Amino acid sequence: MNRSQTKLTAGIDWPVLGMYLALVFIGFLAIFAAEYREGDNVIQNLLSQNKNWARQVLWFGVSIVLASGIWLTDSKFFTATANLFYAFGILLLLVVLAIGTGVKGSNSWLELGGFRFQPAEFTKLCTALALAKYLSAMETDFTKLRSRLIAVGMVMFPLAIIILQDETGLALVYLAFFLVMYREGLPGVLLVIAFSGIVLVLSALLIDKFILLYIFTGVAALVVYFNRFQIRRSKSRLVVIIAVWAFCSSFVMYIVPFVFTNVLKDYQVRRIYVMLGQENDPKATYNTRQSMIAIGSGGLLGKGYLKGTQTRFDFVPEQSTDFIFCTIGEDFGFVGSVVFLAIYVSLLLRIIFIAERQRSTFSRVYAYSVASIIFFHLAINIMMTIGLAPVIGIPLPLVSYGGSSLMTFSMLIFIMLRLDADRQMVLR
Repeated sequence: MNRSQTKLTAGIDWPVLGMYLALVFIGFLAIFAAEYREGDNVIQNLLSQNKNWARQVLWFGVSIVLASGIWLTDSKFFTATANLFYAFGILLLLVVLAIGTGVKGSNSWLELGGFRFQPAEFTKLCTALALAKYLSAMETDFTKLRSRLIAVGMVMFPLAIIILQDETGLALVYLAFFLVMYREGLPGVLLVIAFSGIVLVLSALLIDKFILLYIFTGVAALVVYFNRFQIRRSKSRLVVIIAVWAFCSSFVMYIVPFVFTNVLKDYQVRRIYVMLGQENDPKATYNTRQSMIAIGSGGLLGKGYLKGTQTRFDFVPEQSTDFIFCTIGEDFGFVGSVVFLAIYVSLLLRIIFIAERQRSTFSRVYAYSVASIIFFHLAINIMMTIGLAPVIGIPLPLVSYGGSSLMTFSMLIFIMLRLDADRQMVLR
């Protein structure tokens, strides 16, 4: 390798690049398998631009051009323009509200000629840059409530706009940024409260609300009994116990039923009940049932590439996008699925390693944002295909078909690689 080549690739993290390319290649194979039907001419399929597989190759080419441009850009550019990126992302989301195109129940797309783009994907990148910029600012003291509220507002603003676009799935991914804020000092008790809220919602849906009321009352009585001596010295503890009991009781008795009746849409409620096994309508449970059948039918070693019957006979819907993992599970079985998921886990661990070796707060926060976004997409998508999460239309990073998704994840990763390559330059 000559000196110019050495300089061009200096500082690149080869393990991340290798895993990135491996996942994209697996995506090509899976999308091709999802579209292949017995009797098809393989060569014609490979060359056909009417197939998602071929279009994904085109989007990968565009992603590589963007990645190359990012790699040739000075890393200071991203710190200097982070807020501009955020403003541009918000502007795109607002434009979508005005002139967005509806696709499969979501009004989150912009269409220009034959090109269709989903700004909600791109704005994840913009939010990651802006959050990193804010948390790395000299005047930001993240131990103070004001700074935390500003950071939360930066995340919740695009999330709220995306919900207005009926794109709840991608909106939920923005909650990944709370993991980043936790790493930077957000109190862990907030994560405990959030998890407890999820448990309360699930309990309200699975258990009779009056039984829950009896349970809460019994637990509160026990807590009062075991703290009776402290309560005698300080009545404030009793007030806290009563307040928690009142909140939990009213939450399951009134708030959850109100939200499920008046806030959530019917299809969203059905998807949640499908996840909980409380939905008996065959149409509502069809996607999840077929997905689980496809993955389970792969057995230990799989049926073999292009030999999945659930795939070939179109039993699983959206198999190139939301349910792409079904193709991998059916064709390559349990062993292949474990190897596939091991690549993702290795990528996440490597990104966390990269985050921790950064010298600047900006680079560290951004790298953790990348890891958190990938983790949320991966966890929700896989749980969705095996019935542990509602079907909310979240793609598998770098693997599912979709130009907006592939380009956004490529840009996320290559900006991180650029920042990491320049980590010897102290940006703060």
